[in-house]
This record gives sequence, structure tokens and C-alpha cells, in this order.
Amino acid sequence: MPIKLPFSTLPLPRRFLSSTTPKYGHENPLGLPTKGTIPRFQRGLPTKRPIPRVSHILAVSSAKGGVGKSTIAANLSLAFSRLGYRTGLLDTDLFGPSIPTLFSLNASPNLTPQNQLIPLTNYGVKTMSIGYLVGSESAPIVWRGPMLLKAIQQLLHDVDWSPGLDVLVLDLPPGTGDIQLSITQQIPLSGAVIVTTPHTLAVKDAVKGVEMFKKVDVPVLGLVQNMSLFTCPCCSTQTSVFGGTDKVGKMCRDYDMEFLGDVPLHPNIGEDGSRGKPTVAAEPESDRAKVFMEVAKRLGEKIGLEAH
Repeated sequence: MPIKLPFSTLPLPRRFLSSTTPKYGHENPLGLPTKGTIPRFQRGLPTKRPIPRVSHILAVSSAKGGVGKSTIAANLSLAFSRLGYRTGLLDTDLFGPSIPTLFSLNASPNLTPQNQLIPLTNYGVKTMSIGYLVGSESAPIVWRGPMLLKAIQQLLHDVDWSPGLDVLVLDLPPGTGDIQLSITQQIPLSGAVIVTTPHTLAVKDAVKGVEMFKKVDVPVLGLVQNMSLFTCPCCSTQTSVFGGTDKVGKMCRDYDMEFLGDVPLHPNIGEDGSRGKPTVAAEPESDRAKVFMEVAKRLGEKIGLEAH
């Protein structure tokens, strides 16, 4: 059932998006109702324009899949909200959207009279994901490049974040390809946060992510290390499951990048996300949640968020 919204909004059919062949063509892959001619896909470099009523935009990136980037992004958005900031979370991973699961949201978004998507809210954070627009969690997005880029453009500019956000967190997909490049070219980013595990393969790909942001002139605000230490619940022995060498610390030194925080390998973090209530919302007083709170505070300082 759609969530109830004021009468000024328009309900959106549950399945208006085809995950394979788009009913509405390459210029309107999300199938949003339009008036007049659909704007054509722009050739060449797009014009970078801000998202209305959004003060700061943070990109959370890993370049490597499976390192917990979406979990970090979700908990950071919740931490910003707990700090008193108006916060949004935009899921730009079209092939593997995680935000619907992490926030226990599966309703279809409604539309404003201007045919903009209205975010779904849980735990005080406004969210938008392509996962809300397909009919089944198992439905794959089987699209080619032009459709993906147009869908990203619509998610960036056809969502109504009224009455406004202090910070919008972007959950980027893995890699350093078309979607990442399109995002950096279309909107002004306040900065990027790199997420990695201590594993050698993850660190190598994280370096590629840092190099990508350097090439497109997006400041890298720092790095979050995820799943670093496991503490045995029986004897309290700490184990570096990916090895004890300081690969992440060396990477930060090599790239003059701030180490923002160390998120432990703890089963509750995964369980919290799996049941749709991330750790900052589920266990706000835990040591694990405090790590996310400290990282959010530091990021707020770096991008100039006013203290609450």
C-alpha cells in the first residue's frame, strides 16, 4: 500500500518501471509523467547544477563491492539525523539497490503535482532508491549505458526534497565507471568518503576510487575502514581478520587523506541492517553506533555544517 500523503500529491502505480525494456524509452527510463516534450539526452558534458533545497552532498564510495559501503552510508545518514541535521539518502546503485532493505521500506513513491518523486522516510531520514520503483526485489535492472545515465539524471533532479536538506548522502555503486562520472559531472559534491576493508584487494580498488575523485576535482574528505577487528565474545581477544599490516594507514599517508574511523567486524551491524534498522537506529548507545556518530561529526566539520 502506498504511504499516505497530503491530498496535493499524486499516487504512483506500483509498477510503472520496466526493469528490462523501458516502456517510456531511453529519455524517460523511470517512466515519470511528463508534460510536453521529454527533454532529450544531452550530448557532451552536462551542465553541473545544484539539487534544489539541498545544502551539502556527500558521496560514499568504495570502488570495490562487498565492503559494506551501503551499510556505512545508511548509518552515516542516520548519524547526521541524530546530530540534528535534515538528512536525505539517495541510492544511486541501480543494479543492486540496498536502501529499501536497510530502511525497511518497500512502498511506491508518490508524486508531487510537478511530477517529482516524493522520498520515503524512516528513522528521520528521507530516502530515494530505484528499488522503490520496481515491482519485485528480485527484478534485475537490465539496461544499457544511456538508460542508466538518464535514470541517474532523473534520480538526481526529479526528487522533491522539500522543505530542504542540510546534507544528502549518496550511496554510490561499486566501480569507477559511467554512473560515478555522470554524478560528479551533474551535481556539485561537497566531498567524497572512501570505504574499504583492510583486505589487500579492497585497498587496491579504494586507491582507484581516490584517483577517480582526484581526476574530477572532487575533494576526498577521508576514509572509513570497515570490518577491521573482530572481538571474540567469549574471551575478548581481538583479531585482524584481514591481516595485521597497516595497509589502510599507509594508503591514507600516501594520499594525504584523513582516517575518519574504524568500524569493527561485529555480527550486530549486519543483523541490524538485514532486519531494516541500521545500528545507529537500533543500538544508538553502542560503541559501534558511536563510531558512526564521530565520523558524521568530523564530516560535518569538514564540509561546514553548522553545529546543532
